[in-house]
Amino acid sequence: MFPKTFKKLIENFSFLPSIGPKMAERLVLFLFKQDKEKIKNFSENLLALQELSFCKKCFNIAENEFCDICKNATRNQKIICVIEEPLDVISIERTGAYQGLYHVLGGVIFGNTDNKNLKISELLNRIKKESVQEIILATNPTTEGDATALYIKRKIRDSNLNIKITRLAKGIATGGDIEYADEATLSAALTNRRELI
Repeated sequence: MFPKTFKKLIENFSFLPSIGPKMAERLVLFLFKQDKEKIKNFSENLLALQELSFCKKCFNIAENEFCDICKNATRNQKIICVIEEPLDVISIERTGAYQGLYHVLGGVIFGNTDNKNLKISELLNRIKKESVQEIILATNPTTEGDATALYIKRKIRDSNLNIKITRLAKGIATGGDIEYADEATLSAALTNRRELI
């Protein structure tokens, strides 16, 4: 029905989250109809993903050893906003309400599953080594996000690290994702964050 290359691309697109076979077919057909320069640019950008890595300090996406935010000396070095995924950095940055640093956990705690890949011990090391005064726990307001925030709070307290711990104010709907929150809601949640007791 389709040429081999077309079928392979449909399989590649079907591999992506939230993209089923029908949507994959539409995407490949759309790309097929584009001019060669656009397709070349798209493929070069896709290949350039291989050159990216995770920041060695905060685990955000970086082009070099450290991300642009960690390299920016004008950012408030005394506040770290703890988030689940790099997409959350983009959402918070869009608000313009936050000028501190970030720490990307790489997910959340899920029940009894192995959570060793989460960057929690790296966060604790940063708090010990850097002059951090406040940690903002900005995990999503889901059961797993709340459990992760409480776990991190407990680990910080158990380590006798005397810093302020805050949580985003409830402006984001419970069960929602930071990635999908609008700028006004996210800005209000950051501004009205409260200390976890």
